[in-house]
Amino acid sequence: MSDKKASSKPDAKPQSKYPVNLLDTPFPMRGDLPKREPAWVREWQDKKIYEKIRAASQGREKFILHDGPPYANGDIHLGHAVNKILKDMIVKARNLAGFDAVYVPGWDCHGMPIEIQIEKQFGKSLPAAEVMQKARAYATEQIEKQKAGFRRLGVLGDWDNPYKTMNFTNEAGEIRALGKILEKGYVFRGLKPVNWCFDCGSALAEAEVEYKDKTDPTIDVMFAFAEPEKTAQAFGLVELPKAEGGIVIWTTTPWTIPANQALNVNPEIVYSLVDTPRGLLILAEERVEECLKNYGLTGTTVATAKGDKLANLRFHHPLASAHPGYKRTAPVYLGEYVTTETGTGIVHSSPAYGVEDFVSCKEHGLADSDIINPVMGDGRYVESLPLFGGLSIWKANPQIVEALEGAKSLLKSEKYTHSYMHCWRHKTPIIYRATSQWFAGMDVKPNDSAKTLRETALEGIEATAFYPSWGKQRLYSMIANRPDWTLSRQRQWGVPMAFFVHKETGDLHPRTLELLEEVAKRVEVSGIEAWQTLDPSDLIGEDANMYEKNRDTLDVWFDSGTTHWHVLRGSHKDSLQFPADLYLEGSDQHRGWFHSSLLTASMLDGRPPYNALLTHGFTVDGEGRKMSKSLGNGVDPHEVSNRLGAEIIRLWIASTDYSGELAISEEILKRVTETYRRIRNTLRFLLANLSDFDFEKDALPVEDWLELDRYAIALAQNLQDDVLAHYEKYEFHPVVSKLATFCSEDLGGFYLDVLKDRLYTTKPDSRERRAAQTALYHIAHGLLRLIAPYLSFTAEEAYKVLKPGQDTIFTEVYHAYPKVPNAGDLLDKWTLVRSARGDVTKALEEARTANAIGSSLQAEVEVRASGARYDALASLGADLKFVLITSAAALVKVESEVDESVEVAASKYLKCERCWHYVADVGANAEHPGLCGRCFSNLFGSGETRGAA
Repeated sequence: MSDKKASSKPDAKPQSKYPVNLLDTPFPMRGDLPKREPAWVREWQDKKIYEKIRAASQGREKFILHDGPPYANGDIHLGHAVNKILKDMIVKARNLAGFDAVYVPGWDCHGMPIEIQIEKQFGKSLPAAEVMQKARAYATEQIEKQKAGFRRLGVLGDWDNPYKTMNFTNEAGEIRALGKILEKGYVFRGLKPVNWCFDCGSALAEAEVEYKDKTDPTIDVMFAFAEPEKTAQAFGLVELPKAEGGIVIWTTTPWTIPANQALNVNPEIVYSLVDTPRGLLILAEERVEECLKNYGLTGTTVATAKGDKLANLRFHHPLASAHPGYKRTAPVYLGEYVTTETGTGIVHSSPAYGVEDFVSCKEHGLADSDIINPVMGDGRYVESLPLFGGLSIWKANPQIVEALEGAKSLLKSEKYTHSYMHCWRHKTPIIYRATSQWFAGMDVKPNDSAKTLRETALEGIEATAFYPSWGKQRLYSMIANRPDWTLSRQRQWGVPMAFFVHKETGDLHPRTLELLEEVAKRVEVSGIEAWQTLDPSDLIGEDANMYEKNRDTLDVWFDSGTTHWHVLRGSHKDSLQFPADLYLEGSDQHRGWFHSSLLTASMLDGRPPYNALLTHGFTVDGEGRKMSKSLGNGVDPHEVSNRLGAEIIRLWIASTDYSGELAISEEILKRVTETYRRIRNTLRFLLANLSDFDFEKDALPVEDWLELDRYAIALAQNLQDDVLAHYEKYEFHPVVSKLATFCSEDLGGFYLDVLKDRLYTTKPDSRERRAAQTALYHIAHGLLRLIAPYLSFTAEEAYKVLKPGQDTIFTEVYHAYPKVPNAGDLLDKWTLVRSARGDVTKALEEARTANAIGSSLQAEVEVRASGARYDALASLGADLKFVLITSAAALVKVESEVDESVEVAASKYLKCERCWHYVADVGANAEHPGLCGRCFSNLFGSGETRGAA
């Protein structure tokens, strides 16, 4: 009855009056996951399984995966599912590996998206106290929705005690972190260009900027000579041959021209003085031909000079003739960042609207108070700006072009599409805008160290493990090249930068560190609202008349970036610890949470808050397209859970290489579902054949097993060693692949296939059957623990059948297999046996196709083998036929591999109606004419004895 056709349905009972050991199990063939998973989720909550895991792990070495907080806004999406399930798999795998792997989920609660939601629902004119109250309520509601979604995905964690950045203790901890970095000397206030969103009305963090194509007018503009004599000298001339002309710049931001205050040239580039019908033009020598062609001009080079000769020459503002308000000159400053790749080789400098412009002008002595900064926070020019006052800068662009043309300064204008900065929330273009902000200085040396923040952070990256390894260079280059961190924001729903600032000088109160602690104590009791309602005189007494409360809030990346301070060592210090073993997020977090956490920890502790960083890719559809509402190609994890089961999402994530994009489609989900079905069928077979097995009284020691059983355990041990090595490196797709192969090929395709005859036909309590069941018991325990991190619902369900009365598999550790003597030799030998069996199976299939036989049991085979293959097969003796699943097997020794072959013939004997073997002694017993001698012995006599299989 062990033929191939029966192997796909092990419970298909043969039509015989003679019983076989065909058992049933309460573990159903169909998972019915969408209906049954929610019951497991409820049971995990009701039975407090997470708490039981913690109790079982008490005293073990801790493993801390610190949760990067999702934002408390909106339903969970597939990206959330990928992130949380990867974390869940790692935490479960580490617990099973014998660690105390704690998982405290968290949420990011402050910031603009929630504030925008409140404005949408209730309008923009609410008092600050009401905004905060409604924002807290909204965030709380969103957290509960997301929490239910994460639990439904089978994620185990401290859901009853998560961290929230809006918890009073966390808000207070954040203020204390600010005080600490201020005390160390990292924080300063200054005027600098920062990423500014007109829709947000606030500065943006680097991580809040994305790049999209934008079409702008480009302009080539001439700044007329203001110092012709000096200019002539710079070019080695006695005088200029013409009075008309000037230096030419190219820009894609005409709106910055009204704020121009300087010009930049590269000291090493050679510049030409070119005589043209528009006058003398100064252009980079390399760009002369291209520029003149663009302008429709002809010209002759009069003289050349290196850039350093042009330093400090002055030129008139290009709108000087259009309005008296622009009658000023722009000096030439040297800048090595100027190139000749595009444009003219000369850059115009508006220090209020460019980082390099700002640095250059400051280095040349421009005071903050002298910086021209006409663009307001909403994107309009101040009313007092000549010609363009009150206009939006984007609407002003064409008018500026027109004014330049009227002033005879414009040489060329055309449309140009380029990659440009946009706000990641509003998808609208942003600008650099000089504002007075609070910064953490990247190149400031703190009071307690000889190293700058940048140097400390870069050293920390070198000491961090990265999964995958390319994440290291990405984070390194971001830290190496980033500007100072703008800590301040101009919002209401955020943790305050609780400073008292002198009304006249702008200086901090001399007791600022002490006052921050006092504010933190109040926030710990009443939340950030305590700062809003605080009367300054309560803390600073008579000084209250000279100081005002700083109205800025902290960048929301500072909220989540300091969770290693106010969560790991703050609100959850009893269960967590610093540093974390692992941070795990999407690849965008190299410039987000990974980045801000590294900077804050470098300031606070002089090291990263993590020992390792794991990065996963984004989800895409089956064609590799990013998921978006416009394409309608998004996949809702809730919908998939309700249709196929969360287990299928978990298996899809585990089986996908997360280091790149994670593709999903209906076709991919079908393949995943098929993989799940094969694994479930394997588990069902194991559980069914163990349903009459009591390990305590039925288990046999290894020395009493058959060789095939010892081989199967050696194979399972090898698999487990391999899988655990992958888990150690947070690699899941090889685990899924190897476990699926083990189930389908090593178990289903070989061991279990061969074992069926022994399990079903030998005496129920025989050594042969109990040995097999002992091996199956170990394999079942080993397999369930190995799949538990990713197939959590299924492993839990199967474990309850395997160990009735137990609460959960997740308080267990990986299975300890019994030691198999000479396991290496056994594996080598059976590799030869299986190779020979593969040749026999091929020959049987050919005979079946030719209609020479029906099932493999109808066949008798002769195997010709040489050398080690012969020895391996010969050692099986009479059990060879059971391994080959034929009714008879003869072995013939030949000289070499060339002579090896397999001959197949149909048996001429009758078929035993119980075991389905075709053997000579069927009917030998007159009372049971349908039975073979072996089955008669197994049913009515002492039973058969097996040697190897």
